Amino acid sequence: MTATRVISSDSHLEVLPERWTHRVDPKYRDMAPRRVVLPDGGDGLVIGDGPVQEANATDLRAGRPEGQWKPFGMRYEDAGGTGPPEQRLREQETDGLDGEVLYPGQVGGPTFWRSIKDDAAYNAVVRGYNDWLAEEYCAVAPDRLIGLGVLPWTNVDDMVAEMERCAKLGFKGVLLGVFPNGRGYPTAEDDRFWAAALDLDIPVTVHVQLSRSGSLAKDPTFVYPVTPPPEIADRIRRGPIDRMSRFGLEPALSLSQLVLAGVFDRFPRLKIFFAETRVGWLPFWFEQCDLQYFRTFEWAKDMLGAPRLERLPSEYLKEHIYWSIQYEKAAVDLRYHIGVDHLLFATDFPHIECEYPNTQQLLGDLYADVSEEERERIWAGNVIDYFRLS
Repeated sequence: MTATRVISSDSHLEVLPERWTHRVDPKYRDMAPRRVVLPDGGDGLVIGDGPVQEANATDLRAGRPEGQWKPFGMRYEDAGGTGPPEQRLREQETDGLDGEVLYPGQVGGPTFWRSIKDDAAYNAVVRGYNDWLAEEYCAVAPDRLIGLGVLPWTNVDDMVAEMERCAKLGFKGVLLGVFPNGRGYPTAEDDRFWAAALDLDIPVTVHVQLSRSGSLAKDPTFVYPVTPPPEIADRIRRGPIDRMSRFGLEPALSLSQLVLAGVFDRFPRLKIFFAETRVGWLPFWFEQCDLQYFRTFEWAKDMLGAPRLERLPSEYLKEHIYWSIQYEKAAVDLRYHIGVDHLLFATDFPHIECEYPNTQQLLGDLYADVSEEERERIWAGNVIDYFRLS
C-alpha cells in the first residue's frame, strides 16, 4: 500500500445510551433511551414503557473473532465500535484509517429517539447527544473523530436552532433525517433551512434517505402546489415522483423529491452528501429518471402544478449530490460517470457491511489500476474538501 490517507466518510457510533444520557436535561432524562437485558442475554433499548428495540439485531458485527459473529444475543461490549473514544482510535489504527466521519447509531439512534412523543423531551435528548458527542467523545481527537450533529425531526424552527448550536459546538457537518419541515416531503418552509445552512457554511448530510416517519408521518409522497380534484387524483396511479424514483434504490425517492421541488434551482450553491448510497445503480437510474420526467412533466405541470425544471434531473444530481462508496468494484469502474470529485470512501464500521480489519488490503486490490491522484481524492481528499477539514 502507498502512504495515501484513508478517511471513512460514513462510520457509526453504536453506543449505549448510558454513555451519553447524563447530558440530557434532568427534567427529561427519565424519558431518554435506556438499556435492558433480553431473555437471551443480549442487549435491548427501550424508551419509557414503549416496545423494546433489540440492540444486537443483525447490524453489529465488527470486532468479533472471525467465524464467531452471531445475529442475536449480542451485548454491546462484544462488538467493535461501541467503546470509549480511545478504543475507537485503536480500531482506526488497526484498520489503517486516518479518521472517520461519525454518524449516530442505526440500531438505537435518531429513528428510535423519535418515538419520544413529547417534543420538548425529544429535543432535549437530541441536544444531550450532540453535547456529549462534541464535548466529550470527539474532543479526545477532533482531527480523527469527526462527529456529525444530529438535527431534530420536528419542524424548521427546531432544526435551524439546533443547526446553529451544532455550528457553535464545532461540528464539521449535520445530519438531516427528514425534510426540514418534519414531514416526509418538501414544502416551501424548508427554504429557511437551506438558506441557514448556506449562511452557516455547514455541510449537510443524509444517511441513505430522508425518513418517512417525521413528526407528521403518514403523509403522501409529495405535495404539489395544486391539489387536483378527487376525480383526477383517484385516477393517477403513478405520479411524477413515483415514476422518477421507481428504478432506483432507497435514496432515489428523497433525491427525486429534492430535484422536483426546485431546491437546487433556488439554492444553486447547495451541496448534500448522501451516505451509504453506493453508486453501481446510479447510471441506469439517472437515465430512467430523466426519461420518466420527460414522460410526465407536461401533465404534472397542468394537473398538479409541478414546476418545469431548468435542467435534466440527472444534471442536478451530478452537480449537487455527493455519494459514498465502500468496497465494491463497480464504484471504482464508474468513477468517471459519477465524477471522481463526488465520491467519498466509507467503511460503515461497525456494521455488517464493513470489512474491518481488512480495509487496507481490500483497497489495495480494488484500486490497483487507479492512479494515486484519484485514490487520494476518493479515499481522503473529497472527505477533507466536503467537510472543510484541516
